[in-house]
Amino acid sequence: MRTDALPQWARGGFSWDGAGMPHVYGEQGEILAVVFGAPLKSPPAEGRANKILWVARESAEPGGDLVIAAALDGTDVRVEQKVAGGPGPSLVDLPRAGCWRLTLTWSGRTDRMDLIYE
Repeated sequence: MRTDALPQWARGGFSWDGAGMPHVYGEQGEILAVVFGAPLKSPPAEGRANKILWVARESAEPGGDLVIAAALDGTDVRVEQKVAGGPGPSLVDLPRAGCWRLTLTWSGRTDRMDLIYE
């Protein structure tokens, strides 16, 4: 997870450059996860949410969902979640702590990233 300034294309809605906000780039650089709920927890911490803002590099076509296919590293545990309407604000709760490999699909695009849940 990084905390440097967000790229220009991911700053919509921010009144500053986003420096200090934990974030993770997709491997292909097509999507960014801004982790408002850092550190991510499984189960979610009481009074806190695993809030992630998904920002796509290019605007997505309206009407499509962001599909998150998550696989827990070193296991056969797999889950899928959807963010209605495509990249945007979400709560992503995963069933166990560990390193999760996410395959993200939206509007004909795909990217991958790893997220750690404590």
